[in-house]
Amino acid sequence: MRSIMPEAPLEGGLLGRVQYWFACVFAIGWTGVVCGGLFFQFGLWEYPCPLCIVQRMFMLLAAMGAAYIIRTGIGTGAVTGRDYMMGWGLALVAVIAGSFASWRQTMLHILPGDKGFGSEVLGLHLYVWAWVLFQASVVAIGIVLAFAHATADRAVPEDGPYRTVGLFALWFLGAVIAVNVVAVFFEEGFHWFLPDDPTKYRLLYDIGILD
Repeated sequence: MRSIMPEAPLEGGLLGRVQYWFACVFAIGWTGVVCGGLFFQFGLWEYPCPLCIVQRMFMLLAAMGAAYIIRTGIGTGAVTGRDYMMGWGLALVAVIAGSFASWRQTMLHILPGDKGFGSEVLGLHLYVWAWVLFQASVVAIGIVLAFAHATADRAVPEDGPYRTVGLFALWFLGAVIAVNVVAVFFEEGFHWFLPDDPTKYRLLYDIGILD
């Protein structure tokens, strides 16, 4: 008679480890993209518009979906199918919503003669690159979800480079989220909305540091 007891997690599952590493790359990669936006903001003094901030929010939300998988892996030593669905489902919603936000900003500057908003990187504005990355992430998440049944319940080592890289991804993401909260507060100040074309950090004017 077949046992109805759940099977123990399989040891040494290569596919499980590959998906864990992909989650680390996904979280660190999107966090790094947001850091690129911060470089343009603080290094080149380009103030992000409301749509730019919305795209950053969805980038960080996508990274948080992968972070959920990482935290589960280093905390329990295995990631269940339900955990994969939770983490990648959150990330998928984020990248789809983010793609709409970046598409919207692209459409605002698509007419001939429009120079666009902000600087360009390799001939494309940041919001166009954001749309490309969001679309690529939709495909990538679809692929890993297709293999989730084969990677679920596979053992993930809780120490060594798995834990080190996983913790780095989590702390890196947390630090960048905190920096963005502060950056948005400085730009928005004590107001309900960001201006469509921001030109200053309004908090410094609201509290009287600048006139």
